[in-house]
Formats: sequence, C-alpha cells, structure tokens
Amino acid sequence: MYLEKILALLAAALVAVGAGIGLTWLALNPTPRMADAGSGIAAPANGQVDKGSARQQIEALIASTPDYARYFARLRETFTADYEAAINDFATRLAQTKEEQSVDYYLSEAVRRIRTSRGALAAKAEPEPIARVFEKQLEVLQAVAREDKRMCVAFLYGATNLDFQRFAASRRQIVSDMALAGLEAIVSGQAKKIDRTAPTEADFRVLETALAARGLNKIEIDALLDGKMPTPPLEDARMCGAGQTYFEVLKTLPEPARTKVYGLALELMARS
Repeated sequence: MYLEKILALLAAALVAVGAGIGLTWLALNPTPRMADAGSGIAAPANGQVDKGSARQQIEALIASTPDYARYFARLRETFTADYEAAINDFATRLAQTKEEQSVDYYLSEAVRRIRTSRGALAAKAEPEPIARVFEKQLEVLQAVAREDKRMCVAFLYGATNLDFQRFAASRRQIVSDMALAGLEAIVSGQAKKIDRTAPTEADFRVLETALAARGLNKIEIDALLDGKMPTPPLEDARMCGAGQTYFEVLKTLPEPARTKVYGLALELMARS
C-alpha cells in the first residue's frame, strides 16, 4: 500500500511537472500561432506551401527564437535521425493542412517525441544530469507559482490549460532550460547505461519523514502521496507551497535513495 501511494505521487506530481504533462499538453493541443511577432510562421500570399518551403519556414522560425534554437541544435547534434523525423513531420503537416503553429508547439512536440522514444534512457544517466532535470522542473514550478497559485496547483496535477500555454510562451528561457536538461539526461543515459535498483520502502519512508520535517502535515503529505485533493480541498497557496517543498526535499535525500527515486520518476515520465 505504501509503495502504491508513492507511485501515485510520482505519476501525479513528477510527471505532471515540466517535461511531463505541461509540455505534452502543448503538443497535444496545438493552437494557431500566438499574436506576438516571431512566434509563428507567416503564410505566403497565395496560401500555398510545399513541403520543402514548409521546412524552411519552420527552421527559420526556430532559428529566430534563440531560447528554443539551442534545444533543436542539441537535438540535431545528439539524435540526428530524431531531429530530422520531427522537422519532416512538422513540414508535412504544415504543407498538408496550411495550419500555422507556434514555435512553442514545435518545442513541446519535439520534447514529447524524444521523451516517448528515448526517455527511459534518462533513468540510466549519471547522477548530475538526473538531478538537473528536477532542478529545472522546480524552477518552472516556482515561476508558475509566482504567476498564479491556482495555475500552480493545476500544473502540479497535470491539469494544464491555455493559461499555461501563455505562461510557457512568456518564459521561454526556463522552459528551454528544462527541455535541455531532459535531453542531456537522455544523452548521458545512452552513453553510461547505469543500471539502478528500484527505490525501497525504506527510501520512501525517508522521503515522508523529510516532508514532515519541513513542516508539511499529514493532510498535505497525503494529498501529495495520494495524488488527489482532500475534501474540502486545500487552499491553492497551501497546496502550491507543498508541491514546491516536495521538490526541494527530494534534493536533500541521501544517496543512493535520491537518484533511485529520480530514476523511477524518469521511467514513469517516459511511459506517460
């Protein structure tokens, strides 16, 4: 029962944050380009786009967004076939549908694709790249919290929406940092292929004890571990703060428990 609660926590909280549900939501819910300049592709006057022209337009759009261009450059360098497949699919879709997408969509879809195809490798990375994934996810969660506590709670549980899309478009540097951290963990995992044992119940008890030591009460801990809100629900500010505390506590767990918990979370992310 205890392990089931922890798995619920990892699936609901870790997968929901950052490279999990947040960016995946953008990929699965594409919308026409944002209104700001440089965020979408300008359609030709005659409305016709062939695949070659579509690819050029998409790559030009990415290049004009430096925060995202560095992710795509690294993807092309490390997983060239995956980069080519993604860009070709984007170009095919644009040529066939004539529907313009935002650059935020292209990043989120590229992240979703590599996470689905190779994400499990991240769990086999060295400890430093693995830890960086969760550091960057915490940075995004903290930025969301400063913006809107209600959106923070929704983000924590994977219920992202158009508010998050607008947030992501206005915080491209930290979103790109988070995406790059995930990619670098995959690169490290492919090179090192470190096999780790699953976290034990004792490891998870250390986590629960550490959460309590940081001031979370039983209701807050149960809300995190069960992956569902109590009745009546906790205030947004309180739940948002508990989620941030959870990520901060994970960083303080002793090794090897910390990396084992992180590794399990990354495996779950790859399956989501």
